Amino acid sequence: MSKRSFPTVDTSRNDSLPPVWLLGLGNAVFGLAGGFLVLPLPQMLAHQGVDPLRIAAISAACFSPGFWTFALGPLLDVHFARRSWATAFAVLAGLAMMIALGERAHLHVLELFLTISYAAATLCSNALGGWLASLVPEDDEGGVFESRLSACTQVALFLGNGLMAALAGELLRRAPGWSPAVFLGVLVMLPALSFVWIPRPAEEQRLPLHHLRSTFRSFSAELRHLLRQQRVLFTLALFVLPTGSFALTNQLSGVASGFGATEQFVARMGGAALSGAGAAACLLVPVLSRRVRPLKLYLGIGITGCVFTLGLLFLPRTPPVFALGFLGENVFQAMSFTAAVAIVLELIGRGNPLAGTLFGLLTSATVLPILVMGVLDGRAAARQGTNGMLAVDGLVGLAACLGMAGGMWLRERKQKRLESRLPSRL
Repeated sequence: MSKRSFPTVDTSRNDSLPPVWLLGLGNAVFGLAGGFLVLPLPQMLAHQGVDPLRIAAISAACFSPGFWTFALGPLLDVHFARRSWATAFAVLAGLAMMIALGERAHLHVLELFLTISYAAATLCSNALGGWLASLVPEDDEGGVFESRLSACTQVALFLGNGLMAALAGELLRRAPGWSPAVFLGVLVMLPALSFVWIPRPAEEQRLPLHHLRSTFRSFSAELRHLLRQQRVLFTLALFVLPTGSFALTNQLSGVASGFGATEQFVARMGGAALSGAGAAACLLVPVLSRRVRPLKLYLGIGITGCVFTLGLLFLPRTPPVFALGFLGENVFQAMSFTAAVAIVLELIGRGNPLAGTLFGLLTSATVLPILVMGVLDGRAAARQGTNGMLAVDGLVGLAACLGMAGGMWLRERKQKRLESRLPSRL
């Protein structure tokens, strides 16, 4: 395709960009690929008579790229435009999904190609994130555009999750052979069509392909440079600590029987309802960001969500309360990650030659507290039941949030003192 098809544009102003929903639509590739792993995959394997322990092992392996693909980040900033990398990985995600589902009777093939599909979808999302970071207008005041952009990417993710959950199970049960595999594989690729209308920023920098090794070294140098910045260190601490993990989204379904909720009730809550609630929650972040910067908003969401979690301790164990907790935890997690992505877009900035690399690294930091809190919540549930799980999750998260809030207050106070002394020295 000729370069004239994808012109560079001046993105210094908001009015030079396409609608913000179109900018975020491509992240549905990630949502569709990941959405298959959440509900349709375990259901399909159970229908095939696979042992539950094997199902858990396959699911864990397929989800593993969410933790290690950031190490491949320098690929996204070498030689080709990030548009090309995002498109290539979207196609790879769809093709791998086709092969996996076409050979679904062979579990080793299924596991291998679903892992490849999810890894490619993750890299597509990281390439898109780095690309979009360079499209944030210079006249964006208060991070409002960044919040809107982040919200649209996350809405696309949730809608992709919901669409895949709604379609995949029925198609695989009713249609034999390769026909559902081809349909679902093409579906994963389709959101990449939106890349045609997203401009390439004039300041986008691309390193030559033979500089790949130096790009990994540059990544290390850039990382060291970032870690010397106080604001970056503070933000990484926010992401790594359980200030916005809301791991109960993944844990509550395991104790649903304690609320009198049936498997069918949980399945209904985990499909369209969960995706719809998550998508709606993402759209609240741009509204709130008009008054609060994304960094403080992220922390505020964490504190409010932890209070919500502790409030569940005082409610009766009924199916409606389970629905409230399940949807509520998902809402707070969706808002938290939307604010986190807005923070990442702001930190990367315009024209960063390692934008794709850094986007993958910074967003992957949010995964760690989900894993840690998942273990802590599980142990608390095993020892003290549902109340123990809720108490541990809420109290640990609240302690982390209050600690970081105190750190933020001290940092701002120190900065104000320095600014007040500056005129007297002049």
